[in-house]
Amino acid sequence: MRSKAILIAGLFAGAACLYTSEGTAIAQIPPVAPRDNNWDTVSNVTLGIGVGVVALMPRVYYSSPDATVGWKARYHVSALAPAMTLTGLTLLVDGPIRDAVQKPKQGCSVEVTLASLPGSGCESFGGPSTHAFAAWGATGAGLGTFLVDTLKYSDGHFNGISFVNNIAVPIAASVMTSISRSADGSGIGPENTQQVLAGAIPGFAVGALLGAGYSMLQEPDCGYGNYLFCW
Repeated sequence: MRSKAILIAGLFAGAACLYTSEGTAIAQIPPVAPRDNNWDTVSNVTLGIGVGVVALMPRVYYSSPDATVGWKARYHVSALAPAMTLTGLTLLVDGPIRDAVQKPKQGCSVEVTLASLPGSGCESFGGPSTHAFAAWGATGAGLGTFLVDTLKYSDGHFNGISFVNNIAVPIAASVMTSISRSADGSGIGPENTQQVLAGAIPGFAVGALLGAGYSMLQEPDCGYGNYLFCW
């Protein structure tokens, strides 16, 4: 009987220690960082607008004098190559790069972010900003494509529709995406200004190189007829 009593007492003591340690661990978790979901939604919408406009914009060029003179528009299946490259780089930023840099969001710490507590507002690292990288990457791609198509293939002829869809709309959407990712409203913004810039600057540079490089290699004309889609 005595041995049983000792065993039961030991079990109760162990349970008490476990409860105390868990209570202490929970008490050490910092308060939840209140994120402003409204700004997060705005950034998602503006990102979709900017990327979508550039992705859906055809190659516009002014036809040479040896063909039917005038503006032409062509969709190239090969445009999937730079689009998928930029998508892959964005996923790389969102995963391995951010995990390697380990820049926590405002109100978070590295330890809490690594724990990835559900509902904490610290489930992932904040920089470089994936939204900013993708938004400004699309803007850079649109700018590179517009400049090459205008200067190289259109002999300097300016097309307003191409300018609006490749440059004006993406820039406006990228600016709004950047603002909304770092804005504070009813809570803490999704990211901060430094994290947004860390995503925006390389995103724009990479996008511009991809857009200009692809446009230089791929002429806007189909080359085998007056078709809208080029295979």
